[in-house]
Amino acid sequence: MLQKIKSTGNKRSTVFGFMAWWLLCGCVHTSILTYFGIAWNRAATDAAISCLLLAAFCLFVINNMRYYLPKKEKYLYVLIISFALGAICLAATRLILRAIYRNDDAYLLFLQHTLVLRYAVGFLLLACNTLLSLLWYTQKDQQEENERRVDTEKLAREAELNKLRQQLQPHFLFNSLNSISALTGQQPEKARHMIQQLSDFLRGTLRNEGQQWATLQEELDHLQLYLDIEKVRFGYRLQSRIQCDDAALPFKLPAMLLQPLVENAIKFGLYDTIGEVEILISARMDGSMLEVSVQNPYDELTAMPVKGTGFGIASIRRRLFLLFGRPDLLEIKKEGELFIAVLHVPQANV
Repeated sequence: MLQKIKSTGNKRSTVFGFMAWWLLCGCVHTSILTYFGIAWNRAATDAAISCLLLAAFCLFVINNMRYYLPKKEKYLYVLIISFALGAICLAATRLILRAIYRNDDAYLLFLQHTLVLRYAVGFLLLACNTLLSLLWYTQKDQQEENERRVDTEKLAREAELNKLRQQLQPHFLFNSLNSISALTGQQPEKARHMIQQLSDFLRGTLRNEGQQWATLQEELDHLQLYLDIEKVRFGYRLQSRIQCDDAALPFKLPAMLLQPLVENAIKFGLYDTIGEVEILISARMDGSMLEVSVQNPYDELTAMPVKGTGFGIASIRRRLFLLFGRPDLLEIKKEGELFIAVLHVPQANV
């Protein structure tokens, strides 16, 4: 609605500007004729007819440009249309003025002597109008094309973001179902508890499906459900600890961004060990950045041969690049026997 009002205001300004320009031209035309001795009433009539015809032909060019915009040989088009319309306009002006003042020989002689000058002025005015219209509509077409390109890129980016979110590794789901199946016979109460936890987790996942952003508090709550399910699977072997500054909880990050990091930490922290492993999740504000790190033990001698760029890491890096246009927002590092993934989420664009 606001855009429509703004567009209407721009059109009115253009119309008023067009009318003011030709009114000024009429006044100048009248002044020049009276300077050369033409009576003011004849000069005013001459100026009115000449300027009205020129304005009409200019409107014709402007309207024509709206439906036909030459892509090649633009300047040749400007010359041809200006020559042709200038000649037609001059002929129409001469015909009308001769019909009005057919008995005024002095004025008709003056009219005949100024035909070349009239044609030159009309040609210049039409050429300037045609060139300006050409530039205006070319710029407008370019702007609309750029807007379409931006909209297309935005749709493609959103589609890729949705695809990345939907491609979160579902291994934990299958493993959870297998664990539930195993617990059903031996520990049915524990199996029911795990089913309830899994149900709450999936319900939260569906609720967050349409959300591009979530607060850190919402992400940590959702992540806690995931960790509770994994703790049923791994028992005492999986320990988790969350250290978070209270000031960072309201700040936002892409929804469901932390789960792949934690899943990656569990995969490479527990799968090749039989002892107890602690996953540490910490968050704090670093200037205008929300910094979240996920830390897990890592033994290069027993771990599977990975380079730290599996689907989870790659998807997070890609999502951050699509949202912020920066490739440096996910940092992967090893410190001794610790594998640490650090997220940096800018807050200015959220």
